[in-house]
Amino acid sequence: MSKPHNYRAFPRTETWQASHFSSTPFSDLSLLANFSELSDWLTSEQISDVLHTASKGMTFIEQIEDDRYYEQIIFQDQQVPTRSSNWHDFFNACIWGLFPDTKRALNHIHMAEIEQHGLTPRTPRRDRVTHFDECGVVLAYDDPEMANLLREHQWQAAFVQRRSDWLRGSQCVRPYVFGHANYEMLMKPHVGLTGKWLGVQVGKDFWQLSLAEQYQQLDTRLLELANQPHSFTKKGELSPLPLLGIPGWWKDNESEEFYLNTQYFRPKRVKL
Repeated sequence: MSKPHNYRAFPRTETWQASHFSSTPFSDLSLLANFSELSDWLTSEQISDVLHTASKGMTFIEQIEDDRYYEQIIFQDQQVPTRSSNWHDFFNACIWGLFPDTKRALNHIHMAEIEQHGLTPRTPRRDRVTHFDECGVVLAYDDPEMANLLREHQWQAAFVQRRSDWLRGSQCVRPYVFGHANYEMLMKPHVGLTGKWLGVQVGKDFWQLSLAEQYQQLDTRLLELANQPHSFTKKGELSPLPLLGIPGWWKDNESEEFYLNTQYFRPKRVKL
């Protein structure tokens, strides 16, 4: 997002709900802390303490009046403005803990674009970086065919016919939430909820790693992608992923009929 920091002057106060952290994909956040055992929100200072090592020294601060833009504060101060009692900002802090190098790299892209083109209008590259930062999903896969099925919107083949490939034991693909808005929206899921995935091909030994090691490897791989000169410059670089169709992510996707809703599982547009 690219607005002066005082846009946060009127934060919405939300209720802490620890029960969410026992379900997929929220359970991944247990790598950072036992959030399911908390009875109330952490302060920004407490978030900084909890995530200090995982975020590689990034700190999280309460909102303040500041004429600088959000990305500038992060870049110049190594501090992330974080509204209290706010799911959106809380999940953003968690992503800093899971993908610290990639989050810094995206911030650097924003600053490089601002330095070259100014704050406004936003460049298409910054828009794509923001879209990934808000709604991105990292899709790790060892079988390129699965990625091709998703890219071509072959939802029945990917989610129904190859359902077991998403589950432990015969897994060849796994999504990892990167966009913090995805977590926020998944708290109140609705049909239509869609993320944007970026693929990372892995070896079969990837699935033998611990979850923490998987995140570390993906962070390294994403950093390499983000540091490429033309990253996030191509239209269509990110592909849609109906989040409620992912096996294990939604209680109502057990039946094949769920995937027949073409308003949600849309066929790919044919280019004329």
